[in-house]
Amino acid sequence: MELNKIIRFIDKQKVSFICSVDEDGFPNVKAMLKPRRRNGINEFYFSTNTSSMRVKQYTENANACIYFYHKGLMKYTGVMLKGKMEILTDQETKNMIWKKGDTRFYKKGVTDPDYCVLRFTAISGRYYCDLKTESFALK
Repeated sequence: MELNKIIRFIDKQKVSFICSVDEDGFPNVKAMLKPRRRNGINEFYFSTNTSSMRVKQYTENANACIYFYHKGLMKYTGVMLKGKMEILTDQETKNMIWKKGDTRFYKKGVTDPDYCVLRFTAISGRYYCDLKTESFALK
């Protein structure tokens, strides 16, 4: 599988899914907007509330996956990436992904203590298209 093809596919999606593990060891999934920033296919940045259930889960267990898909009329394509999720609260990272309209979610602006960044670092993935799947490793 061509990693550039996967990156182009991910960049076209408007929605992503992030998955965490709860205190009982069960997977939890949440729909999110597309990542705010991406570095290659290894690093993805999302914004979220520091007070969220997801942040608590990632603090206790950093194992995570993210998923992107597109369902066309005749074709379904999906990409799952497995890796680790970190919670970042440093101002430089928060500034890096902040968008103008974010004050509707974080009333105190970019310095709001309830605003943080999730950084996902992928270690492997799985690509699905046309009834075929392919696993791939990442460095």
